[in-house]
Amino acid sequence: MKLAWELALRLRGARHGFDFQCHFHGEVQRLAVVGASGVGKSLLLRLLAGLEKPEQGYFCLADQVLLDTRQGIDVATQRRQIGLLDQYARLFPHLDVRQNLAFALRRGWRNPPRSWRDERVEAWLQRLQLQAQADRYPHQLSGGQRQRVALARTLLAQPRLLLLDEPFSALDPALRQHLRSEVDEQLQRLRIPLILVSHEPEDVQQLATQVLYLPQIGALA
Repeated sequence: MKLAWELALRLRGARHGFDFQCHFHGEVQRLAVVGASGVGKSLLLRLLAGLEKPEQGYFCLADQVLLDTRQGIDVATQRRQIGLLDQYARLFPHLDVRQNLAFALRRGWRNPPRSWRDERVEAWLQRLQLQAQADRYPHQLSGGQRQRVALARTLLAQPRLLLLDEPFSALDPALRQHLRSEVDEQLQRLRIPLILVSHEPEDVQQLATQVLYLPQIGALA
């Protein structure tokens, strides 16, 4: 899969400015964004996903312009087809595991009924060994199980780009290694490009092929 993106994102705030530029052209890439705390790594992912709005910016993914403030282009978050997964496994507490996964496939705000079945959901339950937890609610799951459900739901939506923001930091070392391997396996199978933010050298070593160091944020001119 060919991938090309060009980024020039800028954010001005009362306390600091954020300025980032990056260009990629070629085959599917796995990029780790590293740097000290507070340099804007998580902010970068939220800008790419459309959850934050820069004062000025340009973002092109696979030849599609998703953001160009000069041209008045700002594709809505839901239409960018970008999956964002962080450490908090943001599941719907009133939906069971199967419903949480099915939510990625249904349009609109109506919750999938518990009786609803889809072969794509069942395939992901099996793929990540969640069949036994399919009828449980998030509060009945372990931390590792909740993160696997969140990962499955993110990938079930078939994103064109996956953003991972410290996805394993809340897990113990054994669970981190297990889920890291699962992410690696699914990325290889689905060939989805990745941008990873992590402080863990093991995450970067296993999941990334390139590393981008983000320097300390300074005031913008």
